[in-house]
Amino acid sequence: MTKFSLSGGMSRRTFLQVSAAGVITATALGGIGRASAAPYPKFTWISPRGTLEVLDDYPYWIGKKMGYFDGLEVATDMQPGPSDGTATVKFVDVGQADMGFPSPGVFSFALENGMKLKSAFHMGALDTFSLAFRKGEGSNDLKKLEGKTILLGSAAWQPIVDPMLAVHGVDISKVKYVEAGWPTWGTALASGQGDAALAWEGLRAEWIGSKLDFEYWLGVQHSPLFANTFVVRAADLDDPDKKAFLDKYLRGWAMGLEFAYHNPLAAVEAVFEQFPTLATNIGPELGATSILQQIAVFRGDMSKRKGWGDHDLAAWQTFFDKIYELKQITKPVKAEDVVTNDVIGPANDFDHDKVKADAAAYVLSDAFKAINIEDVKAHLYDQAIPADR
Repeated sequence: MTKFSLSGGMSRRTFLQVSAAGVITATALGGIGRASAAPYPKFTWISPRGTLEVLDDYPYWIGKKMGYFDGLEVATDMQPGPSDGTATVKFVDVGQADMGFPSPGVFSFALENGMKLKSAFHMGALDTFSLAFRKGEGSNDLKKLEGKTILLGSAAWQPIVDPMLAVHGVDISKVKYVEAGWPTWGTALASGQGDAALAWEGLRAEWIGSKLDFEYWLGVQHSPLFANTFVVRAADLDDPDKKAFLDKYLRGWAMGLEFAYHNPLAAVEAVFEQFPTLATNIGPELGATSILQQIAVFRGDMSKRKGWGDHDLAAWQTFFDKIYELKQITKPVKAEDVVTNDVIGPANDFDHDKVKADAAAYVLSDAFKAINIEDVKAHLYDQAIPADR
């Protein structure tokens, strides 16, 4: 096993394997160029996962299908990116992509390393992240992870887990991380390696489809933190033409989120049409489970939000203060300097009643008509560790 260390607090870990995407280069997105056209010659959104064949990006696919991007989809590109979680900010910083979807921890890594990025649209209002355990081995007391090993798909995920543990009183210096590789870290846990593994909402359902049957400590139930956000170059928000593009582009995402809230099965169907292999692997029922998990995270408490993507600046400040305390960053960060709600008003400026009507009028295929969505909702958190453990 190879000992390895990186900047950004990545010293307490070991490798099971090193992925081919371990070295991030600007050619990994197929050599996307930047011509001199305005505002964007081709607007590129980059995933943090190394794949697009997941349900996580459902607002884009249903929005595209329903025409909510108002023609912008012809000028946009969705890219999976390398599986290294930090690539989603690195590529935006150097201009090889225009919007990334990092976790808050990876966003803080970008800020620590001088990347001039801002969070423009907060997708994950609640904490999507969870910890998977083999059946019967989990505990709701995370302090029991001291002295134990947590498996990660990428070393870049450690800044996700450290604050999640720290806010629950865990001495993170006593936790060991093992990079088990994407997409094999879940399989590594099932085979007896490590004591727990990082997971997230939506992935839980996909793992069931892959015969990975775990129990979970669920951040969406227990964590005061939150999940991934859309980041852009700060300078783009200061450019009137690019800001106008971002307003319109993120309106498409917001409309997709609104549609899926009213008709989640239609959104799953749109993703399955885009990725037939994913449809084969998980099927309609697990697809419904996955999207409902994610809708809960993306929506949060709408009575306290000013629309889809709204940032809670106080919560963000608490997050930055906590990771500064953990020495995950070496300089204090003011949330108002790196998080903005300037796009939220324009992004949510659409006919909500029309989108609701679109969702109600959508005709599902027979396979999706057969799904009892209320029954799926009733069993959404059956994999949670029992409260008495």
